[in-house]
Amino acid sequence: MDSSRTESDDDAAAPDDLIGVLEAGRRRFLALVEHVRPELHRYCTRMTGSAADGEDVVQETLARACYELSQMQAMPPLRPWLFRIAHNRAIDHWRHERLRAAEPLDAAAEIAAEHDLEPDHSLARRQAVEAALGSFLALAPAQRGCVILKDVLEHSLEEIAVELELSVPAVKAALHRGRAALQALGEAPPAVRPRETSAALRRYASLFNAHDWDGVRSLLADDVRLDLVSRRKAAGRRDVGVYFGNYGRTAGWHLKPAWLEGREVLAVLDDPGSTSPRYFIELAWRTGEVAAIRDFRYVAYIAQETSFELDVA
Repeated sequence: MDSSRTESDDDAAAPDDLIGVLEAGRRRFLALVEHVRPELHRYCTRMTGSAADGEDVVQETLARACYELSQMQAMPPLRPWLFRIAHNRAIDHWRHERLRAAEPLDAAAEIAAEHDLEPDHSLARRQAVEAALGSFLALAPAQRGCVILKDVLEHSLEEIAVELELSVPAVKAALHRGRAALQALGEAPPAVRPRETSAALRRYASLFNAHDWDGVRSLLADDVRLDLVSRRKAAGRRDVGVYFGNYGRTAGWHLKPAWLEGREVLAVLDDPGSTSPRYFIELAWRTGEVAAIRDFRYVAYIAQETSFELDVA
């Protein structure tokens, strides 16, 4: 036994060991929930009215779930537990952004419900699936959640009751009212004519497509931040430079400036002739420099819930 080893030596070594343990645990947790994640995103996207905001809520949901799990003695039923957290986080996000005056979730229980409020409405389901993301924001939170879970994700009434912590009659009532409200909104407005993106974004895309990494780096702020969603974060030109190197070593991508939900983004295509983006990258600019990069490469399911307007230039 080494008597020279002290308690302080163990304490000094602990931080690095702890980081490794936490990272390994995080990766195991993400692998555990991977099959639920795309469905969570479909739900959160419609709850927030935005694919990007929906992914923010998914990230918050998983972070919260990972923390809560560390405090539990036994694993809860995974799917309903995650949707319950996602629903509450989505409402918090919606209220925080002040998109609309919020109605308490409990209000659904105050509506008189009858068994005939939940027939098999195939038309209602089709309307919900095809509705513009922003349309769902016109519904009260309970109605919105019930319509999305039932008509978009095809959860059962019993599953929804567990996920939203409501009674089955309250779910039926909220579903009935939500469907009626969504139908009353009518058809989505005509698509906006594609707009021309900024010269700065087009220059960034051009340099990136040419693999001119020195040129790309010249556009970066010294304190540029990178969020490679669900994979890693970095800050500063030096650390973010590794990110460009990884793209330089891979093939099968082409950046095209585009509009998404009123914001400029870089749609990532398989090749220059493609019109179907696989995912997108969002940049934040500050005084002509790139201050932040958010790359959704590792959550490619996000493109399934988006409608891009590719640059006409």
